[in-house]
Amino acid sequence: MSEQTQESAPRQGGPAPRRVVVAGAGMAGVQTAVALREQGFTGTVTLIGAEPHQPYDRPPLSKAVLLGKAEGSAFDVDFEALGIELRLGCEVLGLHPADHRLDTEAGPVPYDVLVVATGAEPVRLPGAEGVAGVHLLRTLDDAERLRPVLARQHDIVVVGAGWIGAEFATAAREAGCAVTVVEAADRPLAGALPDEVAAPMAAWYADAGVQLRTHTRVARVESGAVVLDDGTRLPAGAVVVGIGARPATAWLAGSGIVLGAQGEILADEHLHASVPDVYAVGDCASFPSARYGERLLVHHWDNALQGPRTVAVNIVGRATGQAPAVYDPVPYFWSEQFGRFVQYAGHHAGADRMVWRGDPSGPAWTVCWLRDTRLAALLAVGRPRDLAQGRRLIESGVPMDPLLLADPARPLKAATA
Repeated sequence: MSEQTQESAPRQGGPAPRRVVVAGAGMAGVQTAVALREQGFTGTVTLIGAEPHQPYDRPPLSKAVLLGKAEGSAFDVDFEALGIELRLGCEVLGLHPADHRLDTEAGPVPYDVLVVATGAEPVRLPGAEGVAGVHLLRTLDDAERLRPVLARQHDIVVVGAGWIGAEFATAAREAGCAVTVVEAADRPLAGALPDEVAAPMAAWYADAGVQLRTHTRVARVESGAVVLDDGTRLPAGAVVVGIGARPATAWLAGSGIVLGAQGEILADEHLHASVPDVYAVGDCASFPSARYGERLLVHHWDNALQGPRTVAVNIVGRATGQAPAVYDPVPYFWSEQFGRFVQYAGHHAGADRMVWRGDPSGPAWTVCWLRDTRLAALLAVGRPRDLAQGRRLIESGVPMDPLLLADPARPLKAATA
């Protein structure tokens, strides 16, 4: 659907809804339910989750939970006190917008307003499904299955040198495992960062005692081994696959909700979907950004935290006739890998200049992207103050002086033109 067609989709409006159903009990779903109560919504709020566990936060899974330093990461939310009905261990199966009905494993669920927050699901390694010892790391159950693997200090092969691959490799090395990371591209984070930014990160693997094999594909996985496309056999007590994620929206087939090329819901600037009375938030939805002049699909924690506030304001504001809130954040995420705290804010596509602050071979540095002298994005390694100041500078859109910006000793906020 084009932006013009998306904008002409039926607008949300009418009387105040009595029943809001949230499909998905991850960060985006939980925060939507909580934000509705914070905005004063007094109707029924039902939160439906496919997993049987109490809703939990995902970032600790690749860190404290995986290493046995925490038993779980349940959200500190008193759902009963907030009057939020939980339906857990209940998978959503289909949607009938004309009837305002959600189909689930436990039967149909009617709604006045539906919020789709089903997140993303990991891409699986072709040919590896059903092979013993092959793991994903997306859910609490995944982390629980991997914990004893690390405790036994197996030889581990990680497929994919993206964010999750690096974080898992970090935890596995901390647990004393021998780790080999296999990456089809020529560098880590090939799909996320430009060559010159991702290239210095390759050295982090060797520094941590991790063998990184780039330009390498997996031919097949066997019991106890991974066979590469050049015939090399890598011993593997376990294989962890981290080759990306896709929006979990297959269940919307036939619903009339328009999806994008990656299966994401094409939400508008208010996070409405393309059918009445349905919103979409978090990893399963993209939104048009006026700030960056393109549609963004953001698979990160902060997006799942911020978007629900816009959705809640717009649901509660429907009956009052107030102008709907627009969602156009500065994207933000972080990663802890190989003893480094990596933070990113903004969106660097379309930038026309890149400025380094510090030596990328050192322990702390930042790279900034400018577009028309304004800061569009930055990646900060071990420089949290740069990130905090840079995020505000992106939001304000003030012109920057590239020469001042390149001085790592100068505060970022003091590098304005």
